[in-house]
Amino acid sequence: MKKIKETKSKKFALLGAVLASLLIMPSCTSSQSEVTPESGVTEASSVKKESTVYEIEPVLPVTLTDSIGNTVTVESIERIIPLDGSVAEVVFALGLGPNVVATDRSATWPPEASDLPQIGYQRSLSAETIAGFTPTVLIGTDIAGPEKTLDDLRRLGYSVVIVPSEATMQGPAEKIRAVAKALGVPNRGKELALQLENTIEANTQSRGDEERPIVAALYIRGKGTQLVLGRNSATHWLINAAGGENVADILDIEKYKTITPESLLRAAPEILLVPSAGLESVGGIDGLLEVGGISQTPAGINRAVLAYDDQLLLGNGPRTGELLEQLVEDFRSIITQSESN
Repeated sequence: MKKIKETKSKKFALLGAVLASLLIMPSCTSSQSEVTPESGVTEASSVKKESTVYEIEPVLPVTLTDSIGNTVTVESIERIIPLDGSVAEVVFALGLGPNVVATDRSATWPPEASDLPQIGYQRSLSAETIAGFTPTVLIGTDIAGPEKTLDDLRRLGYSVVIVPSEATMQGPAEKIRAVAKALGVPNRGKELALQLENTIEANTQSRGDEERPIVAALYIRGKGTQLVLGRNSATHWLINAAGGENVADILDIEKYKTITPESLLRAAPEILLVPSAGLESVGGIDGLLEVGGISQTPAGINRAVLAYDDQLLLGNGPRTGELLEQLVEDFRSIITQSESN
């Protein structure tokens, strides 16, 4: 059985369009989940309501304390440089994509972000390269670095904001709110975060006594990097929320662990979750099955591999609710096919 799923990117493009249509008027939002027992989706325990008045224009200047304790004043968002792919995605989802003048290499969504000039990679940034774009504000996560580069940019007078990026269920909404606040559009952020939280809540699976599929999240980059992701990856909460049992818990992996036949055979994953670029780097499913011990696992035997865009799977960004919904569907599909064989 061959099982490989890649999410439909067009579906997620609607998110920005929906938000943009709301920017011109006051809005009162609510969300409720009404599901049948057959759906297997947990019914929302409460209806979330929040009234927001959208900012027609950003309210600036903004002075804030960022996630690492620095006090930053943002005077202008005319020229934004996100230092992280997931942050770039948030900026575009907030309707401020036209203000972005450059991105780092990890920014692959939306397409408009990946088409912009690049400043390098978020972990190895150059102050000289970034300064060449004359940004008015830089926004990144704690991955951005090296620290010397960020300090140099601060000394040059650039506003550098570091936002939280926790690999938890609450992480995506926290990131959205923090980016929106820094850019002077907090109410846009509140609404976008609320939509995301409701989608996550509606698709989080209850944990009854039923057997859950064992899922391993892998990070692959050719033959040089072949890892099982641990509890500090966003894939951890996503797998659990989608109704799976995470190999990271079975093997007690906090950060990551090199793939070995012994560990995989012990965990016996039934589903493998991989970034699509990583899968391509080893030549697709056939190449993945040649990686230590994978071919002998239930997932390898059944070719039960789910591949998603790297930024979508690992970024814990504004599309994470839709990703969770897709994971629930894909897990069920694999389980159903396995039971029918």
